[in-house]
Amino acid sequence: MTQADFLKADFPEPATLDDDLTGPSRFFNRELSWLGFNWRVLEEAENPRVPLLERLRFLSISAANLDEFYTVRVAGLRELKLSGNTTPAADGLSPGEQLILIDRDARQLMARQQTTFETLAEEMEAQGITICAPGDLNGDDKDFLSEYFLNQVFPVLSPLAIDPAHPFPFLPNEGFTLALELKRRKDDQPLRALLPIPQQIDRFIRLPQTDGLRFLRLEDLLLLHIDRLFPGHKIKGHCIFRILRDSDLELEEEAEDLVREFEVALKRRRRGDVVRMKISVGAPNALKALIMEELHVTEDEVVEVDGMIGATDLSELVLDERPDLLWPSFTPRIPERVQDHDGDMFAAIRQKDMLLHHPYETFDMVVRFLQQAARDPDVVAIKQTLYRTSKQSPIVEALCEAAEDGKSVTALVELKARFDEAANIRQSRRLERAGAHVVYGFLNYKTHAKISTVVRREGDRLVTYSHFGTGNYHPLTARIYTDLSLFTTDPALGRDAGKIFNYLSGYAAPEELENISISPRELKKTLLKRIAEEADFASKGKPAMIWAKMNSLIEADVIDALYAASRAGVQISLVVRGICGLRPGIKGLSENIRVKSVVGRFLEHSRIVCFGAGHGLPHKNARVYISSADWMGRNLNRRVETLIEATNPTVKAQIVSQIMAANLADVAQSWVMGPDGKFTRAETPEDGFAFNCHRFFMENPSLSGRGSAGASDVPKLTHTED
Repeated sequence: MTQADFLKADFPEPATLDDDLTGPSRFFNRELSWLGFNWRVLEEAENPRVPLLERLRFLSISAANLDEFYTVRVAGLRELKLSGNTTPAADGLSPGEQLILIDRDARQLMARQQTTFETLAEEMEAQGITICAPGDLNGDDKDFLSEYFLNQVFPVLSPLAIDPAHPFPFLPNEGFTLALELKRRKDDQPLRALLPIPQQIDRFIRLPQTDGLRFLRLEDLLLLHIDRLFPGHKIKGHCIFRILRDSDLELEEEAEDLVREFEVALKRRRRGDVVRMKISVGAPNALKALIMEELHVTEDEVVEVDGMIGATDLSELVLDERPDLLWPSFTPRIPERVQDHDGDMFAAIRQKDMLLHHPYETFDMVVRFLQQAARDPDVVAIKQTLYRTSKQSPIVEALCEAAEDGKSVTALVELKARFDEAANIRQSRRLERAGAHVVYGFLNYKTHAKISTVVRREGDRLVTYSHFGTGNYHPLTARIYTDLSLFTTDPALGRDAGKIFNYLSGYAAPEELENISISPRELKKTLLKRIAEEADFASKGKPAMIWAKMNSLIEADVIDALYAASRAGVQISLVVRGICGLRPGIKGLSENIRVKSVVGRFLEHSRIVCFGAGHGLPHKNARVYISSADWMGRNLNRRVETLIEATNPTVKAQIVSQIMAANLADVAQSWVMGPDGKFTRAETPEDGFAFNCHRFFMENPSLSGRGSAGASDVPKLTHTED
């Protein structure tokens, strides 16, 4: 039996380490752990079980992930180092030491990305998708490209000479530029120039239709037509380069007007220091030196690339017209219970609590919930948190419609959602114009909680319909992120939600919540208390188990509590998609803890924790929670987050015996973490069948969304084979 099947396999033999298990070595470095996650993403691009163009998508994602890592995390460490800060991280490494290790690992990762791209390009060519070199072009291609250049590219280009009269220009974050050494034909007069490539132009130009699909890279098109940009000159040497800038926002602690402060900060972001530059191998030495000097880039911040610079753009080649090279199409389900009530969300929720598992159940149900609330004459009030949402958000549309109809609408818009700040400012202005009450939460805390309430008049009473989510109110990301949506009319949860909204809008901290814990107040205390209770059950000889699922685990106090529980005998199984600072399977420290990561077709995003409560797992008396919070310092100490206890028996059975059980049983998409912090892909069982939790969820409806299902109707953990 594979060790990745946490549902059936025994805990592995623990490793013995000579390290001081009370010191920093009990933690694994956060940044190296993140790089490990991105290695797993990249290795999906090499996974033969994944369709070819989906493998190309994974390569593009790994490149985009690494870019963001540099613009935020590496930029922050770099700033600490430059300021002389030597304060160690939890694992004992100083900023300078971390940067050395990051650079070594990231360079290996970038080299592997190039190797992977070369392999994928060969396989794509075998499937009739070719990235052409200039030497592959025929006469018809050149005629087409000449017209394309003049009509689609030339009008937006701005060639820039570099000399004392033309200083080196500002290049934006992710700026992609062609640098040229030219010579005037009539007198050999030298000229250096830059050709910034606008991000609005497609990177890959589709050539006239022949057999198969053929593309030319934009930089090759530009080189073919340099004479039209610099008449009378010829190329002596050239290179292409792409820069990343520090994109972390620095806000004044006390901003008089938070919205205005963010509008200014967004403009400032464009001018952050360069933290990494990729440049094509073989660049002319003098040209490379000039670029580095002007951009204030040091040698250790330069990466020479023999291949594809800007691999994020490969997503353009994930072509819908080749469905044979993509995942089989999947249409999210409409819950059976909603259909039983002819699409009436309020009637479906009134029947009993309903937990939907996105993207397997359509996120349209969340949108429908708010749209129906906006148009229902019996609805008197709607309250909503918005952390990330789409540009043309149907949720914002519904809130505006409700406000314009005279309903009381309160929207908490979080302006500090990294890289979505500008979109959120636009949405807040729009909501205000519609007549909604827009609040921005706390200056010092991000509001990351996902809550929506609708107050409806039913007879002579007011009923609160509540929605709690583990993911963002974002219809686009909800197609690929796995998240949970709990719909309920539970009065206690409705009261809790109301108190939380009062806290967000009026800063009046709730004195007592019934079924919800929030950070930064008591969420962390609740987790530590439940973990300690399991340790107490273990010490008394009772069954003691914890199952948890999250994106990241690095909070030192929580990790130490898990270590203590492990030493007490609690069996702890964790599904951590990304960063994990806990080191599992170490004798005397974590021998009863195991960790796996699931990376596959969908992005695991839901946060769940289940405590056996003296009964083991799975069990009907377990204590079961869903949350918006990862177990990180920022989520538990510096954000407003929710931890919601599920009490409905069917919902609890769905979470424990369907969702968590399937994740723990997964083999096909699982990586198991070792005591050294490294993850190893699960081996395929001898019989060739590897259970795939995503496949299972696509084929089996959510338990609580079925019309008449109860806690005893959990589906068997199996699925069809390819």
